[in-house]
Amino acid sequence: MWAALKARLRRGAADSDATPAAASGSEVRAPSSVPTSRPSSPASGTPTAPARAPTPEGPEIFTDGFLGRSLKETTIDSVLDDLEIVLLQSDVALRAVERLSRDLRKELTGKKLRLGVDAEEAIRTCLERSARAMLVRPTIDLPAAIRAHRPEPYTILFVGVNGTGKTTTVAKFAGWLRAQGFSSVIAAGDTFRAGAIEQLLVHGERLGIRVVRQQEGSDPAAVAFDAVQHARAKGIDVVLVDTAGRQHTNENLVEEAKKIRRVVTPALTVFVGDALSGNDVLEQARLFDQAVGIDGLILTKLDADTKGGAALSATYVTKKPILFVGLGQGYADFQPFDPDWLVRRLFAEGAAA
Repeated sequence: MWAALKARLRRGAADSDATPAAASGSEVRAPSSVPTSRPSSPASGTPTAPARAPTPEGPEIFTDGFLGRSLKETTIDSVLDDLEIVLLQSDVALRAVERLSRDLRKELTGKKLRLGVDAEEAIRTCLERSARAMLVRPTIDLPAAIRAHRPEPYTILFVGVNGTGKTTTVAKFAGWLRAQGFSSVIAAGDTFRAGAIEQLLVHGERLGIRVVRQQEGSDPAAVAFDAVQHARAKGIDVVLVDTAGRQHTNENLVEEAKKIRRVVTPALTVFVGDALSGNDVLEQARLFDQAVGIDGLILTKLDADTKGGAALSATYVTKKPILFVGLGQGYADFQPFDPDWLVRRLFAEGAAA
C-alpha cells in the first residue's frame, strides 16, 4: 500500500514541477536581460559574476518558519486526495480512509518538521501510527480463557460464507491448540456438504484429533451437541464446531446458526473471512454479527492479499479483534494476529500495492 501511495505522491510532485511552457512543448528561453558573459567591473577591471538564470525548482511543499519547516496546507490537501484514491484502490473501507485522512491532517497541519525529516517520511510515520491505532483492539487471551472456563469444555463456533477456507481453518485451529498443550474435538457441522465431512476426517486423521459426525443431511445442532457431550465424557478441553458456509442473506441457514448457538452456548463465536474479498468481508462480518453475534475475526489467504485493505479495515469497522490470520495451506501457516506485523507489511518499501 505504501509503495502505491509513494509512487502517486512522486508523480504528483513531478507534475507540479513541470512549467507551463514545458508542458505545451514550446522552447524555454533564458530572459534576454541575463548577461551571457562576465563583463569587467568599471572600477577594478575584475570580472563580475553574471546574474543567475532561473532554474526549474521542485514544488515548494514547505513553508519556512523560525522554528523549522512545516508542510503547506495546499500540500496536505494534495496528499489527502492522493491518499484517498490509493486507499480505496487498496480495498480500505471508506470509514477507515476517513480516519486515516483525519489523523494525517491533524498530525501534519502547521506542525514543524525536525531537521532531516522530509515530507514523505513525515507522512509515512503518521500513517503507520494511525494504522496501528486502528488495528489494536482488546484481544482474547485464549489459553487463559480455556483454562478458566467452567463448565468444560470451551466451545468455539465458526461461521462465515462459502469459499473462505473455514473448514481448513478449523483444522489449523486444532493444530494450534495442540501446540499450546490443549486437547480438542471437531464437530463436523457442515452436514449439507459430504465433502466437508470427508475433508475434516482427513484433517483429523493427520492431526490425531477426533471428528464427531453424523450422516449427510443430519441436524448440525445435534452434531455439535454430541461433540460437547463427548468432550465432557473424555475430559477434552476444546470443542471446535464447523458450520456450513452460508451467505449472510440466507435466512434459513442463519437461523440454523442461531439454533447451534442455543444448543451448545459457545464461549467464542468466530467469523472466518477471506482477505481477498476486499470490502465484502466487512459487510459479511457486520451482518453475521447482527444475526448471531461474533466475538472475533480470522482472516484467511492473507499471504495472497497484496493490497491489505481488508485486514486494515476489518477490525476498525466491526470493532472486533482479529484473532488469527491464515498465511498458507499448511497447519503451521496459521498464527495469532500481530498488528505490528501487518503495519510493517503495509508500509514496507517496495511492497506490492
